Amino acid sequence: MPRGRVRTTDTMNKRSEKSNTKKKVAESLRKRVLRELVAWTWVLAAFLLIQGTLLQARVIPTGSMERTLLIGDHLLVSRFGYDAELPFTGLHVKLWRDPVRGQLIVFRAPVPGASDYIKRVIGVPGDRIEIRAGIVRVNSEPLVESYRNAAPDPHENFGPVTVPAGRYFVLGDNRANSYDSRYWGFVPRENLIGTPLVIYMSVDAPEQAWQPGQIQERVLAYLNAAVRPRLVRWSRLFTTF
Repeated sequence: MPRGRVRTTDTMNKRSEKSNTKKKVAESLRKRVLRELVAWTWVLAAFLLIQGTLLQARVIPTGSMERTLLIGDHLLVSRFGYDAELPFTGLHVKLWRDPVRGQLIVFRAPVPGASDYIKRVIGVPGDRIEIRAGIVRVNSEPLVESYRNAAPDPHENFGPVTVPAGRYFVLGDNRANSYDSRYWGFVPRENLIGTPLVIYMSVDAPEQAWQPGQIQERVLAYLNAAVRPRLVRWSRLFTTF
């Protein structure tokens, strides 16, 4: 066989081997990319499931629940059994658990344009609520409120009102600085989001830093806490409810 034909055949074989190698590399790369996409899809799905039905992270932006909750307390809120949210739809499904008297709850505020609230349940459906000389009475019995931020106001009077079915009467622990059921009425059961579990972080920073949409101020608060650890309220970490 002529030498020229042998060289041509060798060249063609080498080109074929290079082409096959490139195809294998490309196929391997596609498989790796596909595996990564599938893995991250599962991670996203798990995150949406947890966020929508199990746990949410929240931060306290106001002093309405002092001394139980301070401005800058970061909470994990359990949604399990209370509420399920369909991702990206804003649709909520009421689940089987209902709050009890004295329990802290997070709920969608029944006030147009307001963000979510956290308050304490004082009255459940059927309860008769009134306030006399600052003392809360439930079904004519004075309520023991060791969690209150200050002594009862002897000039405060309210009610009586009866809590309707499917509604809850809520108050802030810092009674003098709380916008609650005394002003806007009852919380519908379908507005309930969940109940706080634990404080996982607490940062001493201005109230403005924790308001919705204040990203720059919030980042500065975290940076200040990183530089000055004394701004972290270490003793409040892992407080449970």
